[in-house]
Amino acid sequence: MELSYCVINTNGGEFLAKCLGSVRRTHPEGIEHEVIVLDNASDDRSPELVRSRFPEVRLIARDRREGITQNLNLLLREARGRFFFFLNEDVELLEGAPGALVEALRADERAAAAGAMLLDPEHHDTACAWRLPGVGSAAATALFLHRWLVNESGGDRPHEVGWCRSAALLVRRRAAEEIGGFDTGYFFYSEDADFQKRLRDRGWRILHVPAARVVHHERASSGGPVSPRRIVQFHRSRDRYLRKHHSRLAAELAGVLWAWSYVPRAVAALFLPGHEARSYWLHARQALWPSRGEGMREAAEAYNLARARVAASAAADRPSAPAAPA
Repeated sequence: MELSYCVINTNGGEFLAKCLGSVRRTHPEGIEHEVIVLDNASDDRSPELVRSRFPEVRLIARDRREGITQNLNLLLREARGRFFFFLNEDVELLEGAPGALVEALRADERAAAAGAMLLDPEHHDTACAWRLPGVGSAAATALFLHRWLVNESGGDRPHEVGWCRSAALLVRRRAAEEIGGFDTGYFFYSEDADFQKRLRDRGWRILHVPAARVVHHERASSGGPVSPRRIVQFHRSRDRYLRKHHSRLAAELAGVLWAWSYVPRAVAALFLPGHEARSYWLHARQALWPSRGEGMREAAEAYNLARARVAASAAADRPSAPAAPA
């Protein structure tokens, strides 16, 4: 098996259908492949959608909600391909994207992963490849120079970068197995930067492939400001990354620099329509004190507990089977 498309879905049925439809349309001829959807305990009937409209897809339906790294590692174990193509449920592949990524990894045996060029729903390029996080990138962000000094996406040919966003990331099996997959200490956010940092530390290269164009609908933040739990989780995970790969002093200094970068944005949001000043202030606070607050992990735990209670209540309400006659 050459290529495994691996999609993680949580209550994204509408977007998931578009994603799987785009896989059908754009898969290059002559490459043996499989499509796997891991449903993360959705309650929007996403599994039924997959079974009815995409019978060729292998469905793994969880009965409890897990973090992204647990799900990614399960896909690494279950998929059979030489290359894994990890996809968010809210992406649509454009023509030629899978082929361009596969070709990039075939052409460079020391490349462990290749990230696509992510577009917004209007098909404008977005930032999707960067230098690895550290004091330098935090300082560039604090000075509002990140577009020039941190962003490494774009261009017209594949090139090496620090890390790529994993919304559409092709990974070589051999490289992923060499480093033991994803670090399950991350529940969400920064797991992709950590994964690619560890690959680079083992001598592998990370490529950004601008010709592989993918629309990313960003459904997680559509329709309003990002939820406070996501902001808490974002900074908690980034702090974990910094303390894992840098010194404690470097992590704290980077936190101060990132906190400062949100202050002018918070002030400007008071006067700009469509901007949420409170979100920027929360970003600044969490950058300084990342352990505060409740994040997405706590939300998933509460969801799983509520789901288990409903299941237990339903089981208790079911009439017991009559005893067999003696």
